[in-house]
Amino acid sequence: MSTINQYHVAVVGATGAVGEQMLHTLEALDFPISQLTLLSSARSAGKKIVFKGQEYTVQEAKPESFEGVDVALFSAGGSVSKQLAPEAVKRGAIVVDNTSAYRMDPNVPLVVPEVNEVDLHNHNGIIANPNCSTIQMVVALEPIKKALGLKKVVVSTYQAVSGAGHSAIEELKSQTDAMLKGEEVEPQLLPVKGDKKHYPIAFNAIPQIDVFQDNGFTYEEMKMINETKKIMHMPELKVAATCVRLPVVAGHSESVYVEVEKEGVTTEELRSLLRDAEGVTLEDQPEEQIYPMPLFAEGKPDVFVGRIRKDLDEDKGFHLWVVSDNLLKGAAWNSVQIAWSLAKQGLLSKKA
Repeated sequence: MSTINQYHVAVVGATGAVGEQMLHTLEALDFPISQLTLLSSARSAGKKIVFKGQEYTVQEAKPESFEGVDVALFSAGGSVSKQLAPEAVKRGAIVVDNTSAYRMDPNVPLVVPEVNEVDLHNHNGIIANPNCSTIQMVVALEPIKKALGLKKVVVSTYQAVSGAGHSAIEELKSQTDAMLKGEEVEPQLLPVKGDKKHYPIAFNAIPQIDVFQDNGFTYEEMKMINETKKIMHMPELKVAATCVRLPVVAGHSESVYVEVEKEGVTTEELRSLLRDAEGVTLEDQPEEQIYPMPLFAEGKPDVFVGRIRKDLDEDKGFHLWVVSDNLLKGAAWNSVQIAWSLAKQGLLSKKA
């Protein structure tokens, strides 16, 4: 720790759900901060936030806000990132962007430290944080890919409403309360804010996250497909996804089917790989009813894997159940991990 410099850190979107978790994570990891700048929209500017016992006033994010900043963690929406990330880079900051604005830009590395930390050596000032559902899946896939090869991935997600922000959490709570009282509900937000139709999320499952594309997949599904190939440097990998929103506050769950290249792999071999994998906690004792669940993953940074079993028809096929806190490893934790990795590798140059 003593060999790492102290840095001027900015958090953009500090009052949002992910921004709050970024601050908790910076504190939990004791990130070496010499100065902290909290930024938001004009609407949220002026709010007070306590960090490490000190009160900070949130400021409106403007280009000049990034003067002297070493690393800027962005989580305020893609349009804000498009507008302000280049301004931060112009002023010498490295941007870790948690939106979809730059993820598929060929000049921007898309990084999950447990998978492709080496890509941090090749950036032009902006590093993209992947989609929450992609992050937890590739953490589980990477040890399998390294040891056994990877041919095909089919994933179905069961995603928490917190992935759609504070307002979605409040809508879930208010709808649940209303339905339990026998009252009518008027959904305003899900599946997509501003879309043609909205459906109740309480006591429901909505098979749409983000807008539909011309190929019949949603944007969320295409993010998982394309980001997985980019992060793992496997453009030829066969990936398919179906993404579903559930009435869960925090923690995404995924049913993942994988086909490996190596023949004769046993379930125990797969368990052993995941048991030893960085960032993974194995919870796989079905005889004791031990398996990952979002309720128990909340507030924890790891990716939890269980229900590992061999496919009954395909010798190289396996099924996994993967769970993680979407606001932590799926967003804030991974972003701060990226910044930590830059600092530890001497890639986050402190200004004179």
